[in-house]
Order: sequence, then C-alpha cells, then structure tokens
Amino acid sequence: MPYEWFISLRYLRAKRKQTFISVISFISIAGVTLGVAALILVLAVMTGFTDGVRQQILGNVPHVLVQKFGEGLEDYQPLVERATTMPHVVAVSPFVAKEAMLVSRGNVAAVSVKGVEPDHKALQQELLTIDGRSAGTILFDDSAERPGIVIGIDTATSIGVSVGDSVNVIPPLFNITPFGMIPKMKPFQVVAIFEKQSSLIDSFYAYIPLPVAQSFFDMGEMVTGVEIELDRFDQAPAVAEDLSRQFDFPYVIRPWQSLYGSFLSALKLEKLGLFIVLAIIVLVAAFNIATTLIMVVMEKNRDIAVLRAMGANARSIMKIFIFEGFVVGTLGTTMGAALGVTLAHYADRIIKALESGLHIKIFDQAVYGMEHFPSEVVTTDVIAVVVVAMTISLSATVYPAWRASRMDPAETLRYE
Repeated sequence: MPYEWFISLRYLRAKRKQTFISVISFISIAGVTLGVAALILVLAVMTGFTDGVRQQILGNVPHVLVQKFGEGLEDYQPLVERATTMPHVVAVSPFVAKEAMLVSRGNVAAVSVKGVEPDHKALQQELLTIDGRSAGTILFDDSAERPGIVIGIDTATSIGVSVGDSVNVIPPLFNITPFGMIPKMKPFQVVAIFEKQSSLIDSFYAYIPLPVAQSFFDMGEMVTGVEIELDRFDQAPAVAEDLSRQFDFPYVIRPWQSLYGSFLSALKLEKLGLFIVLAIIVLVAAFNIATTLIMVVMEKNRDIAVLRAMGANARSIMKIFIFEGFVVGTLGTTMGAALGVTLAHYADRIIKALESGLHIKIFDQAVYGMEHFPSEVVTTDVIAVVVVAMTISLSATVYPAWRASRMDPAETLRYE
C-alpha cells in the first residue's frame, strides 16, 4: 500500500482529542449518503410516473396518426399497403371518429365515437364484457339485435349504464323530415366497459364497428384517418418522417409525440429540476468534506511539515488529503446508491406498509390510474448520480489538499 493511502486512512481514525473531526467526517458521509439516495429515489419515481403516463396515453392513442387536411381519406389503401411494409410497423388500422352524445336514463355524456376494426389495440386490453368473450368478438357479432358499443367506466358511471344496457348515440348530424330537421339518433348496446379508471383518454372514447360507423356517420367508404402501431414507441418520429416523404400535403402525418409530447416534456423538465435541486444536498455534504479536510490540515500541520522534511513532495501531500476526501465520498456514494436503489425497488411495498400502519392514503390508485406506486430504476440515472456525487466530493478536496501541499515545513517547525 502506498504510504499516502496509509496516512490518509490513519487520519480518518480519530484520536481522543480529535473526536470532533471524526464526527464531522461521519456527518459528511451521512450527507452524501442521504443526497445520493434521495436523488436515485426521486429519479426512479419520476421515471416510473412518466412511463405510467405514457402507457396510459398510448393505450388508445396510435403511435403514428395519418389524416388528410380538411377532409377524410377516401383512397387510403395505397397508404395502408406502404405503411405495412415499413420497418417497426406491426399494425395499420383505418378508423372513423366523430364527436357525439351518449344518452341514457336522462343522463348525457360527450364522447368521441370511434369506428374500429376487430384487431384494434383498444379492444385487446382488459375489458368487462357480457359473457367473458373478447370485446372484438362481441362487438362485431352480426347476429346481435343492436350494434355494440364499448365505453369507459367513467362514462358508464356518469350515464348510469352497465354491460348489456342500451344507450342512444346522437352525433352532430340531422335527418330532414316533413316536420323539419331532426337530430340523428341510433340505439347501441353496451357490450364491454374499460375497467381502468381515471384515464381521460379512455373516458373520452367510445368504440363501435367500423362499417357501422361509416354508415351511421354517412361517410360511405371514407375513413377519418389511419392509425399505425409500432414495435417501439420511440421510433414513431422516424416512421412518420419517412412516410411524409411519400405522402405529402394534404396528408397530415403526426407521431404521438406531437400530440402529447409537450406533457411528457414537462415531466422530463420537472425531473431535471428535481435532479438539480436534490444535487444541492450532495453539494452541502461536499462543503462538510471540505471543512473536515481543512480542520485536519490545521490539526496535522506539524505532521505535514515532518513529512516534507523527510522528503515527501507537494504532490504526495496533496494525494494524502485527496485520498481522504475520496474515501469519504466513495463511502457516502456507495451507501447512498445502495440505499436509494433499495428504496426505489421496494417503494410500492413501503408505501402500502405505511398506509396500512398509519391508516392513511398516501397513493390513491384511482386518482392516478396506476395499479402500483410508480418507481423504475434506470441504470443510466444511477450512474449519472454516482458520477455527479463523486465529482462534487473530489472537487471539495482540491483546495484543502492544495493548501496542505503549499505549507512551508521550516516555518511550521520553527516554533515546535
């Protein structure tokens, strides 16, 4: 072991008259530990919350949306064929959408009625159906007395219907009769309900078969647009840009980021802000490290002078105190990283245990529409926190180590 390491480790072990310096060292380690743990935990929670929100958004929102400026798509087959052959594309679905009112038992709810095909992803998620069959099978059952409709649980609650009940759908269309213009209306049977609560996107949509929607909304063979699903959501901008080169204006091709990306960008900005704010905790701990080293330099000035007189150069003296700060920073960062990752990994269990023990509601799943407390540890975030913490800790050692290396041994030993 180099003698610089040996001396720096001995300086960390306080003698009886140096107990105060040792206490400050432990406080510095604890400060770095808490700062690193808080950073990792908050970043994990923000990442989990962002992913949860994105999953809710992408539950019923396509990765890439293709529409035509000012009108519907009539000859959309070439676009569907081209999109199907593109990389990362797993599904291409035409749809019809129109705002309408759902009326039942004197209650009214505004929704966007969407005509879809049987394999649409909204019909593949967890749904409450009539007899346990898949929503797509029941919705496209031609033998049914009335066409089927799938609505969200919030919508079903607001108009007071359940699976099997009938609702009237009133779009902004009118029939001309001898008695004047009468709003168009058609009864539908609720065949399935989205069970997930508190999702504004789920609540806003209602789904009916595509042929029924085309007929009901007087669109003929025309569709409102085409939805494209990808195997990786982050590839949406690239696919949209590639498709835009072949289908330019009046086609409007937008990835999901352009529809809801601003909200996720706000969450990322909030995550960055929290990172900066909580990094101040580590910075405060670094001041404690600097204070500890300055006090050690003042206490060990005679030892430093003796080392210099015995032949130790200024670089070796700097190494002694840099190594001491390095040990404090490494211990604090390592324990903080272990504590932060552990808390982030068991965050949901800890929250539930606190709720059970204290009889309070900390995380309301119904409000956020998430089954578990969101927490996801990302390796790059942990590495970033460790690098920042070690950089701050080592930076705090530079000035005390430099002052120690500049000490004049003859001046120090003159009065000893």
